[in-house]
Amino acid sequence: MKAFKLTGTLAIAFLTLSTAFACNTKNEKKTITLLAQAIETQKPKKGNTVQIALLLDTSNSMDGLINQAKSQLWDIVNEFSLAKCDNETRPNLQIALYQYGNDNLSADEGYIQQVLAFSSDLDEISEKLFSLTTNGGEEYCGKVLQTSLTQLPWNKNPDLLRMIFIAGNEPFDQGRYNYKTALTNAKEKDVVVNTIFCGNYELGINTNWKKGATFTGGEYMAIDHNKEVVHIKTPYDEIIIKLNSKLNTTYISYGSLGKSKIIAQEVQDGNALAMQEAVAVKRAVSKSSRLYNNKKWDLVDAYDDAEFEISSVEEDELPNELQGKSENEIKKYVEMKKNEREEIQNEIMEYNSKRLAFIAENQKSSNSGELENAMIKAIKKQAASKNYSWD
Repeated sequence: MKAFKLTGTLAIAFLTLSTAFACNTKNEKKTITLLAQAIETQKPKKGNTVQIALLLDTSNSMDGLINQAKSQLWDIVNEFSLAKCDNETRPNLQIALYQYGNDNLSADEGYIQQVLAFSSDLDEISEKLFSLTTNGGEEYCGKVLQTSLTQLPWNKNPDLLRMIFIAGNEPFDQGRYNYKTALTNAKEKDVVVNTIFCGNYELGINTNWKKGATFTGGEYMAIDHNKEVVHIKTPYDEIIIKLNSKLNTTYISYGSLGKSKIIAQEVQDGNALAMQEAVAVKRAVSKSSRLYNNKKWDLVDAYDDAEFEISSVEEDELPNELQGKSENEIKKYVEMKKNEREEIQNEIMEYNSKRLAFIAENQKSSNSGELENAMIKAIKKQAASKNYSWD
């Protein structure tokens, strides 16, 4: 296939969400006494994490698919930021990414590569997506499914949400590894496999893509990956992009990761803007959500972690402006930047609400990508079985 300009939403597929604790409380053992039950419910709820692994065909025919993933990652993140459990806790998001069917990959490994293990680092996920390039190759769906199921540390709690999205356009049963064996493994691990065929719906059925989904209770989807999504320009886009630049000034890098990560943040801002202005806007909205957390290298996010102590950071790991300062002075500076960040994030969210209202008023028909609609629908349907809901 040709390289396609696509602004659909494959990025969802790349998401790998992982959950430490479940939304679903129906299967929990009941405590013996009412007093014990009361104490149990008063314990602070630990964060949930949903696991989603995205398996992408990066053969020559899939340029459009990769472009969709790059441009629509932030749509998926922003949608997921609205998810909640029935106990009102908010799930965290992890994403894992595999590529397959690329001649640049090892033939001995079945032309498969783990690009990213489960990660909640949104800048890293974006970086890995933008590193993908296409090249001719053999696509083995069964092999990449089995590889992701055995390599990734899937949660074992039956109440947790675990999903795979695999996308491509060659027969699902291609290759020597039997895809049914991989699906049996997925079912045993309670991982739902969703399949996305890039082409005609009936052709996907005839080449076993539907069977690849239904065995584990997943969704089969066929998309027109040549369809270009038209983003509506709004009066608020440039305002949000400028606010994003201000937002970056509130980050205080520290530790061994600090300098490289703050550069990576700017690089991914640039990658989003290079795709389209609308993509940069959506990324700015993601950076204003609870899912964009950089406590491993940013003092402001780390300061919100109850287990973090500023005194644990060596002086030479601090940025120049904080070296030689007392712990109290550092705390005041961090709190100042935290307040600045919250104000900017609130502004971004307010302008985004106006932006979305403007789009709704001026959109004559649905301009969202087929893939985006299909994937979000699949995620919400399967999340409902684990007692997730959306605002």
